[in-house]
Amino acid sequence: MYLLFVIVVYIFFAKKFVKWEKWKEYYPTIQFYIICNLLYNFLFYQHTLWKYKAVTVPWLNHTLIEIAFTFFIVPVVLMLYLEYFPKGKLRGFLYFIIWVAYFSVIEFLFEAKGLFFYENGWNGWWSLLFNLITFTIIKIHYKNALLAFLVSAPIIAVLLLIFHPALHELK
Repeated sequence: MYLLFVIVVYIFFAKKFVKWEKWKEYYPTIQFYIICNLLYNFLFYQHTLWKYKAVTVPWLNHTLIEIAFTFFIVPVVLMLYLEYFPKGKLRGFLYFIIWVAYFSVIEFLFEAKGLFFYENGWNGWWSLLFNLITFTIIKIHYKNALLAFLVSAPIIAVLLLIFHPALHELK
């Protein structure tokens, strides 16, 4: 039921608010996010920090939900976020905070309904910090891809040191 609601909401957002004629402008940033997300899910398949669970559809597992999120919701979200980012520091900051809050609240609601679980030391506070970092890096990447890679690398290294086993322990 919740998954269907999410799909309907994002179809509405995609049809109503996304300026599809500008998709090529956002494509590199969408690719950047998708590649990072898929790489994380591939490398740490057996040691994830969060997991999705569909309680009413037994065959709908974390992997299928993650694929839907990555290839359907992420492009819509990133095009909306970047397209409507306001000019001006205060308005831009407030807009950024709204997006971080939106993602954090949705995650909280899904966790409360048993559709989202934290694992391996991750929690809602880490997710809030991660959302702050993610939306910052998305904006940086849109303006300067190389800078986004340079900023992301040490953040990824710190998260790996804190939350993940040694690389030789991966399958």
